Amino acid sequence: MSEGSIALLVLAGLILSGWMTAVVFMRKARRHQQEVERIRRSVEHLWQYESVHDASEHAKALVHRAEEAAVQASRDSERTLALAKQAADDMVAEAEKEKQRIRSEGRAQGREAREKAEAVIARADEQARQIIDDAHRQAEETAGNALKAVEDAKLYEQTAKAMQNIIEGYHDDYIVPNASLLDDLAEDFSHKDAGEKLKQARKHSRDMAKNGRAGDCDYVERVRREHAIHFAVDAFNGKVDSMLSKVKHDNYGKLRQAIHDAFAVVNHNGKPFKNARITDLYLQARLDELKWAVAAMELRKQEQDEQREIREQMREEEKARREMERAIKQAEKEERMLAQAMEQARKQLDTANEEERAQYQARFAELERQLDEAESRGERALSMAQQTKRGHVYIISNVGSFGENVFKIGMTRRLEPLDRVKELGDASVPFAFDVHAMIYSEDAPALERELHRQFAEHQVNRINPRKEFFKVPLAEVREAVQEEYLEVHWTMAAEAWEYRESKSIAERKLQAVS
Repeated sequence: MSEGSIALLVLAGLILSGWMTAVVFMRKARRHQQEVERIRRSVEHLWQYESVHDASEHAKALVHRAEEAAVQASRDSERTLALAKQAADDMVAEAEKEKQRIRSEGRAQGREAREKAEAVIARADEQARQIIDDAHRQAEETAGNALKAVEDAKLYEQTAKAMQNIIEGYHDDYIVPNASLLDDLAEDFSHKDAGEKLKQARKHSRDMAKNGRAGDCDYVERVRREHAIHFAVDAFNGKVDSMLSKVKHDNYGKLRQAIHDAFAVVNHNGKPFKNARITDLYLQARLDELKWAVAAMELRKQEQDEQREIREQMREEEKARREMERAIKQAEKEERMLAQAMEQARKQLDTANEEERAQYQARFAELERQLDEAESRGERALSMAQQTKRGHVYIISNVGSFGENVFKIGMTRRLEPLDRVKELGDASVPFAFDVHAMIYSEDAPALERELHRQFAEHQVNRINPRKEFFKVPLAEVREAVQEEYLEVHWTMAAEAWEYRESKSIAERKLQAVS
């Protein structure tokens, strides 16, 4: 056998070896692709489960398995591609070496072998490129199918969760405070501004639906594609419009999840119609409508609360004004009566004998003291009326109504601040308030604001700080106040007499029955 024939056999062996290596790894890639297809088929049968809980758990397991298969398929595809490329490179390199060897011999009888070697090298190069192209195509197909399986599994997981929510209700798992939507808005952002944003969001949603950007579908034929998209968009909008009509002050989180669930269910139901589906952008557009509808409602509610607080403050100021006017008039009346009594006592003193003079002098001194007190009350009432910042900051609690270590820190300008405390406990709560401190201040509103600021983190109502209730140890409140008001008297223990007596009576009755 000639050397040329031997060279051809060697090159043919190299080509065959490279092909066999590529075929082995391509078969591995196909096996992973088959595993991905098996997972996809198992996902499609998810709804055979009668229990929504089982379906949800099964969907999660399928997502996990699909993701693992996708990762492994990606790794094997990369390995197959790398080995195929290496085999092709080795094939071409060996053919090149054989060609150089034949050329170096320089023998005439080797001319035919050299020509055949050139042809073999050309074929080897072409086959090497073919091996790499096939490996690329196989890797892309395998990875793409794996990614599709993961997406499908996640869609079914979302749909199972949506069905569970629809059947069992949303409960408290999706509570999101409506006020949290206002955190990023400017302080002067009003409900009218939010209303304008809502109008813009609604127009954007309508434009998307009108321009065909609300849904998508894999049908090629135009009419069938449009009908499938129209079916999906109508179904989704019907659900979302119903949800938007239910917006309240406390259900933003539940409605947001309900819209996500409607998105998952509609897209799942659109699978038989060549994957008729709602686009992610349209989902976000409808969620924006919900956001601004809730923001507008919450801002309007806040503005109404502020107006109610202002009206309450005005009523309180009016009560304080009338109380001061009555106090001034009463003091003036007492002054006149005492002045007349003193004038009469003076006349009696002038005409009294020695025995009566001591008695009239004592009477005159007592009237003089009462007159000083009346004048003092009148001056105080007049001063309070003229100085609108003077007043009392009160620290009160109601153990029976709100529990231990919950205190209301408020302010009143009443001449008799305890009247305000009694009003607070008259009808709104079952038991009377206990007063722990009553602090007179030349600038009561400023003191109240400062205490509210210091204990803001302890507010019971984080949504409406105007409720003025704080869950904080009383010792901390006293420490904050005593920095400037050392003379304030504090009652550290709450008597809570009505509550404790009521509790004792209930316990005695329970014991008697048992």
